[in-house]
Amino acid sequence: VGGQQCDKMAAAGLAPRRVGFVGAGSMAGAIAQGLIRAGKVEAQHILASAPTDRNLCHFQALGCRTTHSNQEVLQSCLLVIFATKPHVLPAVLAEVAPVVTAEHILVSVAAGVSLSTLEELLPPHTRVLRVLPNLPCMVQEGAIVMTRGRHVGSSEAKLLQHLLEACGRCEEVPEAYVDIHTGLGGSGVAFVCTFSEALAEGAVKMGMPSGLAHRIAAQTLLGTAKMLLHEGRHPAQLRSDVCTPGGTTIYGLHALEQGGLRAATMSAVEAATCRAKELSRK
Repeated sequence: VGGQQCDKMAAAGLAPRRVGFVGAGSMAGAIAQGLIRAGKVEAQHILASAPTDRNLCHFQALGCRTTHSNQEVLQSCLLVIFATKPHVLPAVLAEVAPVVTAEHILVSVAAGVSLSTLEELLPPHTRVLRVLPNLPCMVQEGAIVMTRGRHVGSSEAKLLQHLLEACGRCEEVPEAYVDIHTGLGGSGVAFVCTFSEALAEGAVKMGMPSGLAHRIAAQTLLGTAKMLLHEGRHPAQLRSDVCTPGGTTIYGLHALEQGGLRAATMSAVEAATCRAKELSRK
């Protein structure tokens, strides 16, 4: 969403002056930090609540306001992000339901809690969205998916997407894709770390110092990802560019194929997605 679109939103009273967080854990902190760093919301216009001061000190360090009252957050802010643990969320929603109005836009970051469950727990016609971020939101390079409830229009969805792009890449998707994103973008961080570690250990085996090998492996992942995103090319195209006939890369790729890297990775995403679906049913 460009600047003009944002100005239009502000003119239409859609750009939120204040953003609330119910739950102040690491993901809430990462989103708040992204919003402040990108200049999308001023720190003093963010209000966060949590039962104890343990997590709130991170928000206070950013210059945000804090409280122990969840209801106060909804009374002060029209856009509220719920970042509590999934098992706590139903009780929290029951507690704030009396102060929810038609003006509110409520966003749940809780994994495994469906839109239909959220809508059931809130007053009729409440505007509610689900967002699934991943760990690299901490460095404003997250892969985030969002999906909207029945009462959310495209302007509210665009507003949220525009805000969340402060934390990385944000895509609106059907709710059915959210569990797949858990396996791809969520658990995928661990899969990529495993590959990066193995890449570096190969270099260590060949005689390179560990620290140097890990830095080069991580930078190789970063550079490759940037090329794929910026140029919009399929990974197979980039791979074939690196592969000269009879050269080093095709020998290495043959070894990866013998080790079943491709099938193992596909199975890992499938296993993580199936587990996410299982946890959602619980």
